[in-house]
Amino acid sequence: MAQLLINGVRHSVDLDPATPILWALRDTLGMTGTKFGCGAGLCGACTVHLDGEAVRSCSTSISDAKGKKITTIEAATARTTRIGAAVHAAWVRHDVAQCGYCQSGQIMSAIAFLNGLPRGTQPSAADIDAAMAGNICRCGTYARIRAAVADAASAIA
Repeated sequence: MAQLLINGVRHSVDLDPATPILWALRDTLGMTGTKFGCGAGLCGACTVHLDGEAVRSCSTSISDAKGKKITTIEAATARTTRIGAAVHAAWVRHDVAQCGYCQSGQIMSAIAFLNGLPRGTQPSAADIDAAMAGNICRCGTYARIRAAVADAASAIA
């Protein structure tokens, strides 16, 4: 039985320790905000935070999460999270989502990126592109993603 701390709540899951976090979240715990994309850690749709760092949940095992805090999209954009709330508001303002499938991973990567910036720093377009490069959007909303991340950075500065 593995103990996982997800969004501040402790969960017990009876899974093989090598099971990816993604399947514990989606199949065992019913948290479907984190998406399955490629299954190889390449597209970013499954991004969650592990102790605040953006990781691919499809290629990170539950044993790797032992003793760490997992944050999913369900909690990351809560109104009580300053950066998450700023990213969520910017995403809406810039009408980022088209099909929306990649958005939870995009948002999780954006939050981790902005959380790592020194307070008051306004990232360049190149900084944003580099930080978000591991997240693929089949609809091609990259210009709106970049604008939303820059907007959120201004809002939290």
